[in-house]
Amino acid sequence: MSEAPRIITGTISIGEVLSLLKREFPDVTISKIRFLETEGLVTPERTASGYRRFNERDIAQLRAVLTLQRDQYLPLKVIREHLDSETSEAPVVVAGSGLRPDDFRAGAGRVRLTRTELAEQVELPEATIAQLESFGLLAVTAGGHYDEDALAVATVVARLSEFGVEPRHLRSFRVTADRDSGLVEQIATPYSKPRDREAAARGQETIRELASLFVQLHATLLRAELVRGGKV
Repeated sequence: MSEAPRIITGTISIGEVLSLLKREFPDVTISKIRFLETEGLVTPERTASGYRRFNERDIAQLRAVLTLQRDQYLPLKVIREHLDSETSEAPVVVAGSGLRPDDFRAGAGRVRLTRTELAEQVELPEATIAQLESFGLLAVTAGGHYDEDALAVATVVARLSEFGVEPRHLRSFRVTADRDSGLVEQIATPYSKPRDREAAARGQETIRELASLFVQLHATLLRAELVRGGKV
């Protein structure tokens, strides 16, 4: 059972913010919080001595940013635009999957499904799940479970199956993902050995932005090809 969010009264220090968020976001650091501040994604108050003081709204803003980064791998520019235009009615789509965050029953990092449970969740035969794994489109975690990424992939495959698409038709996607991942790593090499944690945060943001741009490029090229062929 997840722990209820702590109610913030008044303001708290950056160290207290770190303690508050660490369980939900294990990778968060003080440098990361400072970096998000320099990017304008959170604006804590400053005391006369220059110390940061965070209120309840600041904590909610940090949670929103960290959740979007973790669950959707969005670059900060996109996250900023989303937060600026966010309304209670506006659904957030999980990048590249066609899913909303609500589609993940337990949330990113906490989805733990057996093959049978995954098959039932997406309404696919277990044999299909096994095929997807054999083609490298699905993988179990070190603990032997399927996580939120596997759930996202299987959900998209289930939707494609309604159009007659089979796992064997999708093997090229694994090849493309491997190739693009290698290219992203190559481009991001200058950021791979940062001298401090803030630089590391910038390096991770660069990788997220590159990944987002690759997804956009694939979608744009596919649409352009279909338009040229008179299909849409």
